[in-house]
Amino acid sequence: MDPRYIQLAKQLIRYSTALRKGEKILLDLVDTPEDMALALIREVRSRKGIPFLRLGSNRLSRELLMGATDEQYQTTSRHLLTEMKDMDAYIAIRGSHNITETSDVPAKRMGTAMKHLRKVLDHRVKKTKWCVLRWPHPAMAQQAGMSTEAFEDFYFDACLLDYKSYLPAMNALKRFMERANEVHIVGNGTDLRFSIKGMSAIACGGQNNIPDGEVFTAPVKDSVEGVIFYNAPTIYRGIGFDGIKLTFEKGRIVKAEADGGMTRELNKILDSDDGARYIGEFALGFHPVVREPMRDILFDEKIAGSFHFTPGQAYEEADNGNRSTVHWDMVNIQRKDYGGGEIYFDGKLFRKNGRFLAKSLEKLNG
Repeated sequence: MDPRYIQLAKQLIRYSTALRKGEKILLDLVDTPEDMALALIREVRSRKGIPFLRLGSNRLSRELLMGATDEQYQTTSRHLLTEMKDMDAYIAIRGSHNITETSDVPAKRMGTAMKHLRKVLDHRVKKTKWCVLRWPHPAMAQQAGMSTEAFEDFYFDACLLDYKSYLPAMNALKRFMERANEVHIVGNGTDLRFSIKGMSAIACGGQNNIPDGEVFTAPVKDSVEGVIFYNAPTIYRGIGFDGIKLTFEKGRIVKAEADGGMTRELNKILDSDDGARYIGEFALGFHPVVREPMRDILFDEKIAGSFHFTPGQAYEEADNGNRSTVHWDMVNIQRKDYGGGEIYFDGKLFRKNGRFLAKSLEKLNG
């Protein structure tokens, strides 16, 4: 067994979910090697926890989604929710031999499934200790423009970061965000203003996502004004998008455009429900190892010198009241090599060209 599997299993069980004696944990693995499952099960038992295993396949999930009905996913959701309610912790590892596997699932079918499965997701997020991550298949290496071996090395370097050492600086950033009222972001085709007054901020240091490295909050729902250009490519529901540009008035996306003739597809997703045209999350990313986008949001939203501004559902921890079946993290990179940019808190320059100016945040500059 690759010793990095054992290291990752220890990090997930001992740090991310902090599993205790007698706790039940569901290991939900999709297109992931058996050796990783073995490493996790053994680590759970070493902590005297109780492991449960669910195995999945993206190809088989697509086949089910192609004919999704309310009856099918009501039943599926009921069964999964019963299982989830019996768990204390949850780890999901998602591999993918083809990152666009669900790109041809009709939007209506996908919406049907997501509507019912939202209950399971909500319980898992609110009631269990959880962590989700990807698995480094060659498809991901291709998206990153790397060899399979080089990408695996990058993956484990990113996932096995000493997240605990970043917590003091992350908590300092959390305090800055919670004290701020108005945010102004410029650069990269962006001129955006909004309020975060009174909103909680959450420091994410490897407990719920691996890799991790962000602090997030949410804008006051109707406060967003201006325009944003996302210079990182993105993928949502198996469909790739580039060059997304959103225009806001009173918090609502009133115009949405995308390169490559994808404007219509973009607006179809944003028309899923009313909440999809409002923002549910604003976050600053700073993972020192993750520097280039690869259409995988668990990595891209943590890119050093980036921020993401998310149409759709707000998280409970930083809840601005927005509700949606959509939660689409779109990323803007503000480092010099991506055109630069500035973020101002209450009129004062806070981050320039992807680098924080406050001395207490120096650790987050990589």
